[in-house]
Amino acid sequence: MCQEGGEAREDCGSREEWTLLFWTSLAVIVPVILTLWCSAQRSKRKTYMKEFFRKSKHGWHYTDLFNKPTYCCVCLQHILHGAFCDCCGVCADEQCLRRADRSLPCKEIMAPSRPDGSTEHRWVRGNVPLASYCAVCKQQCGTQPKLCDVRCVWCQTTVHDDCMDGLADAETCDLGEFHSLIIPPHYLYLVNKLRRRHPDEFTKLGASCGSSWTPVLVLANTRSGNNMGEALLGEFRTLLNPVQVFDLSELTPSKALQLCTLLPPGRVQVLVCGGDGTVGWVLDAIDAMKLKDQDQFIPRVTILPLGTGNDLSNTLGWGAGYAGEIPVEQVLRNVLDAEVVKMDRWKVQVASKGVYFRKPKVLSMNNYFSVGPDALMALNFHAHREKTPSFFSSRIINKAVYFLYGTKDCLVQECKDLDKRIELELDGERVALPSLEGIIVCNIGYWGGGCRLWEGMGDEPCPPTRLDDGLLEVVGVFGSFHCAQIQVKLANPVRLGQAHTVRLVLKSSTMPMQVDGEPWAQGPCTITITHKTQTFMLYHSTEQTDDDDDESSASEPESPAPHDSPRPPWLTTVQA
Repeated sequence: MCQEGGEAREDCGSREEWTLLFWTSLAVIVPVILTLWCSAQRSKRKTYMKEFFRKSKHGWHYTDLFNKPTYCCVCLQHILHGAFCDCCGVCADEQCLRRADRSLPCKEIMAPSRPDGSTEHRWVRGNVPLASYCAVCKQQCGTQPKLCDVRCVWCQTTVHDDCMDGLADAETCDLGEFHSLIIPPHYLYLVNKLRRRHPDEFTKLGASCGSSWTPVLVLANTRSGNNMGEALLGEFRTLLNPVQVFDLSELTPSKALQLCTLLPPGRVQVLVCGGDGTVGWVLDAIDAMKLKDQDQFIPRVTILPLGTGNDLSNTLGWGAGYAGEIPVEQVLRNVLDAEVVKMDRWKVQVASKGVYFRKPKVLSMNNYFSVGPDALMALNFHAHREKTPSFFSSRIINKAVYFLYGTKDCLVQECKDLDKRIELELDGERVALPSLEGIIVCNIGYWGGGCRLWEGMGDEPCPPTRLDDGLLEVVGVFGSFHCAQIQVKLANPVRLGQAHTVRLVLKSSTMPMQVDGEPWAQGPCTITITHKTQTFMLYHSTEQTDDDDDESSASEPESPAPHDSPRPPWLTTVQA
């Protein structure tokens, strides 16, 4: 009997162990299966929505409760998972997307005007911008926790639902504050109807948009610097005609600039959102327009700095970097107030030694050419960014990596004895070189992310420089540590001279070189830098850097009047 009781207890204990093991396994496996199923469904839903967004006429972007709290324009409920259109502002829940796509039209890029030539308002209900005020009663809109109030997608006017009857000229839209920058849909409609597309015809059509009409094209590089391009594209599409906003990751500048040939000659402006490399890319496309006999359609170029260095932007008064500190509306206001200046562009020809049947490498230069430690830092940075591009998504991280490579070169000194390996000629005259590690040839006032290289500490007189004088400034540096000293104004560069033509002969070994931040390793060669052309740029005269503020506060006890804002001596305004 005792033996049978022991066996029963063992069987009971064994069943309990198996039961415990079963429920433990179930508690582990079921959540894993549910997680995998949810992940598969989420991936499937994202794939479906991505394909739906691609085929839609709206500019849909995914949103949810935590990303951008909004109300659905179809079912009027709070959106948990859905999308919003960055062109017209329509929002829809995931279940209402197809219905919204069919029943709610987007911002029309091309449409006829009314018989009297005016444009109608295009109202969208709900989800008005924060801090927007009613055009009738001047009270804040969008304060109720529901889909309420309306906004015009062209002039950005917001009105309470109850105030619509009291709106003066309720049917006429003047395109709002930025009417002189917007390409009206009726203009493109009339251009499409033209039988003979001639510049004179575009000028006649442009006259109906006003004498101050200077449309702007926005070209944004979504991969520049701090990756703000995607968000900026949406904000510009909201304020302007979507047809004048281009993503350079999807369309090249040469194709985007063809829109200039459908607009009145001499009126178009181009806002480049990106770094110095993106600006150079756009300027090369403008040079290509000249080769196609499209000189009269050449636009004026302005910059919204999204890159790491942004030296050209700093030189033209647009700042050392944009991180959303001012709204996009203020950016467009600054474009309206900008002045036209000329800027030299240069041709850099690199002829490798011992290669007689290959054409020389030809590059365009806007900012500077250099050989030595700063080019080595750019080359190392570029190589690592190509390997892990996701890591270099912040301007601060990029500059920190530059600092680390500069510190490394201070210890290693890979570019020492440059003076023994290279010869320098300025306008045909050979220049005796001291013991240098680097040579920098500058076209603009700033270098190395905000340093005035030619001026240095500012305690020594130096020849004046200008963007349009046809001269290059050539300086030497003793190494990476010397570059760092120059950037914090603790040392002066070795000023080697100014010239219209610069020639460098690398006699031996391989040296790092760069043109406008694009680096490469170069063997023995001859580099010739000659004047290429001039281009029209926009200068923001009211923007001051920190250095300007320090100097002006030290030299002038009284602040200048608004119309007497300090301007650099190296800029000459051109009459538009």
